[in-house]
Amino acid sequence: METKLSTKGQVVLPGRIRRRLGLQAGDTLDVKLEGERIVLARRGPRRRKARIIKDPLTGLPVLTLGTGRTQLTSEEVAEMMADFP
Repeated sequence: METKLSTKGQVVLPGRIRRRLGLQAGDTLDVKLEGERIVLARRGPRRRKARIIKDPLTGLPVLTLGTGRTQLTSEEVAEMMADFP
């Protein structure tokens, strides 16, 4: 894949890479040089995308972060709800 450096020194990461790594606007990346290569790495853990699913017991909609992590803390719910208009 190829991308270009803007006049302001900005680089756009291709969408396919952003989606695969779960990168979103505002995420922090570490930058380091390895010889003549520039290496970017996510700082901190990968964020999981919350989804609304139908609870199999009650039939009510619930928020989930996927298999192995079905419960959300109040702080996580508040953070997700802050993004809604």
